[in-house]
Amino acid sequence: MSNTRSANHKFNKEKHHSYLMSKSIQTNTAYSLSRFVQRWLQANPQREQELENISQFALSKAKFTEILQKQLAEGISLPAAMRRLRNLLMASLIKRDLEGSADLHEVISTISAFADFAIESHLQSLTQEMTALYGPPIGEETGEIQALIVLGMGKLGGLELNVSSDIDLIFCYNEDGDTAADTNQKSLSNHEFFSRLGKKLIAAISEITEDGFSFRVDMALRPNGNSGPLVASFGMVEDYFLVQGREWERYAWVKARAITGKPSDIAILEKIIFPFVYRRYLDYGVIDSLRNMHHQIRAEVIRQETRHPDRGINVKLGRGGIREVEFLAQVFQLIRGGRESVLRDRSTRLTLKTLGEKGILDLQIVDRLMQSYVFLRNTEHCLQYLDDAQTHIFPANMQDQHCVAQMMGFDGVESLNKVLIPHMQFVAEQFDAIFKDKSSEEESETLNTTNLSAIDANENIIGYLNTLAFQDSKEVAQRLSATWQSGKIQALPEASQIKLAALIQNGLKAISKQTDGQASTTHRFLDFLEQIARRTAYLSLLSEFPHALERVIRMMSASDWAAKFLSRHPILLDELLDESVLHQTPDWPNFSAELDRLMQEQSGDVESQLDTLRELHHAQLFRLLAQDLEGKMSVEHLADSLSQLADIVVEAVIHAVWKTIPSRHRETPQFAVIAYGKLGGKELSYASDLDIIFLYDDDDQEAPALYARLAQRFITWMTTHTSSGILFDIDIALRPDGASGLMVSSIQSFARYQEKSAWLWEHQALTRARFCAGDRSIGQQFDQIRTNVLRLERAPDKLMQDVLAMRSKMRDANTHRTGMFDLKHDHGGMIDIEFIVQYLVLRHAHRYSELCENIGNIALLKLSGKLGLIDANQANEVANSYRLLRKLQHNLRLQGEEKARVNFDKVQHAIQASETLWSDVFRESA
Repeated sequence: MSNTRSANHKFNKEKHHSYLMSKSIQTNTAYSLSRFVQRWLQANPQREQELENISQFALSKAKFTEILQKQLAEGISLPAAMRRLRNLLMASLIKRDLEGSADLHEVISTISAFADFAIESHLQSLTQEMTALYGPPIGEETGEIQALIVLGMGKLGGLELNVSSDIDLIFCYNEDGDTAADTNQKSLSNHEFFSRLGKKLIAAISEITEDGFSFRVDMALRPNGNSGPLVASFGMVEDYFLVQGREWERYAWVKARAITGKPSDIAILEKIIFPFVYRRYLDYGVIDSLRNMHHQIRAEVIRQETRHPDRGINVKLGRGGIREVEFLAQVFQLIRGGRESVLRDRSTRLTLKTLGEKGILDLQIVDRLMQSYVFLRNTEHCLQYLDDAQTHIFPANMQDQHCVAQMMGFDGVESLNKVLIPHMQFVAEQFDAIFKDKSSEEESETLNTTNLSAIDANENIIGYLNTLAFQDSKEVAQRLSATWQSGKIQALPEASQIKLAALIQNGLKAISKQTDGQASTTHRFLDFLEQIARRTAYLSLLSEFPHALERVIRMMSASDWAAKFLSRHPILLDELLDESVLHQTPDWPNFSAELDRLMQEQSGDVESQLDTLRELHHAQLFRLLAQDLEGKMSVEHLADSLSQLADIVVEAVIHAVWKTIPSRHRETPQFAVIAYGKLGGKELSYASDLDIIFLYDDDDQEAPALYARLAQRFITWMTTHTSSGILFDIDIALRPDGASGLMVSSIQSFARYQEKSAWLWEHQALTRARFCAGDRSIGQQFDQIRTNVLRLERAPDKLMQDVLAMRSKMRDANTHRTGMFDLKHDHGGMIDIEFIVQYLVLRHAHRYSELCENIGNIALLKLSGKLGLIDANQANEVANSYRLLRKLQHNLRLQGEEKARVNFDKVQHAIQASETLWSDVFRESA
């Protein structure tokens, strides 16, 4: 809130300073510009001193209570006392605001607090009256007393009420049933009881008496509007949302805030409201809905302006007005609020601040929007200060316009407009950047639903492709025609078909700019569109943000794997909107902290935790993929990042899963995950599984069973297919005794196994093993065990014999007759190089402890050369060969190839280098 207050204070200081410079106004009579205040003061000479006293400080609910109780003690009725308090409060706010003592935050929060106070006070009194007549309303299911929940909507819901605003309310209650009437009372249904109570509450607050009114009340936002029942049970609300709830009502219910009611009932209601307002996916379809709603509002404003040409600027509904700022904030709430709880705040100002902090909107733009919003709201208040009227339009009367300008601290309307109009122009520009209909900017479509569905569609498509100088136009046209005529596409609503046709046209334009691979990219693109065709939110995103569509095309052109990954996880389209975020260097501590925060926030909701883990992992992986495809990361750097990402996810899952085990005997498990294979060697690729084992160090008698349960549940969390996909496939075959061994091992039994029972190939695997996640003290013990095992002095001949036998067995299991070279399995390939490194470590680590460091195959080759174990030049050459083979394998995986095989001549030099080293190390002929 500090940023908001700062912006408010800045503008009030500016307003007050200009005001002091005005020759026609004295500070102590600033409020004389308000006819409302003057009328109120003139009605009673004592009020001026009362106003002077009360306006020295900001008013709170405690002060409201004190003033109200004093009046009630004098025999004044509650409605009259509340109205008198309201008038005093209004006069005080006007005085404090115009004299520069109150900023916007104080004004809107004070009037909002008073609205809550008025509702609570009247409802409490009226409920007592109704209960005395009819008995308390009882729920037919729970048998508990029911209470009326009053929902504040709009600006009241956001605690940002205008000084002279009406209040938008909705009345509801939990359970149907009847009142528990005694013999002297008449029983009513709960619905009738609350309907009568609601009518009484509206009258108590809004009826105009000699003391005025407390607030005008608007009930039009309730289910079915003014034609619907005044109150609704939770069941009625839920049914309405499911069957009749309209898109614009989602926008209204974002602000819904329970002012009264039992906390348990409010929690139930919020669970009903949430799925109606927010979507679990990123809902970009809401942009079009809000755009249409805005068009209707603007059309009505224009109609009124045409009827009344003498009217001035409308600071609320006019172009660049307050409503457009609110739309800017709320559109992102509706798009993202289902997934990001920080975007569910009801305050426009806090939401704008959050959008800036999260990088969804530029911080400088947010700052200027905040300044414009504050200025517009201050102007709106000054318009209302004149006569306590609910207006947002500059009056036709020039003298009144001049008064408003003076209230704002300007010497006239012209000088006010020089500040006001640029603010509104800026708001309009930002509104257009999000809401302007992108399709209106495009040229008349050549491909549309009509000619794609025509009998001669194939000829139409070929003709269009030829205008783009498209390669393989016949093949592409045939595929496009088949896609469009498919049952899936033909079953789409007309609106979705129109969007899809426009996306196909724009996608083909982008693809036509490529020099090669146009047909393959088109196939990938159409596969992707078929996947998302039924998800209007994704069609809307690509329609609203053409630059995102262009990035999709670029990624699909570069990689078949990327195309398939995006098709499986289209929610990642959102990542394409902000290129700066897409290409940021990963901030791993921040990513880890965010993941931990969300796991704690969703504790107890396993389904949400599973989805969150997958979504955050996929989003970070997608960013790495984007950087990889644009050549901004080496294969080694990418593997390090993917391994780091996996470590963080493993750590988060361990702690989240442990909390789901009810019989756990300690808060933090003494449990660790040890990584082997690619994860252990930090050579992870996009689709790698995780080779891991589980260790524990805990003497509790229940520890083995508890940690076995933790391990099993960990695997389930990692491998379960949800709507968001999976995290990783898990392989635990490297645990002691393999498939016949226990799922988890104590650190002591692991040490005994490695020293006395492990096969040599298990020691080979240990060269690439490392602590991954969990209890760090266990990790340190593992590191010592690993070092001790690797440094065992082994008989050279037996070691060589066993290593060669294992390599021969692996090669026999992976033979092929393709005439191509298998980068991984063939002689001279990656596995040969890895076996050389493992042999050198096991052969010489008893003399050179530095060989035990888990620094990767390339660094260990160079270290072996430096130590004189192999020729240094040869070591560097084979290290470069290994780097080349990894890069070629990586590129083939990106193109979706299952087998990493290339023409022999492409790697001949690299193979020769590794084969020569193999012969030298193992004393074999090449």
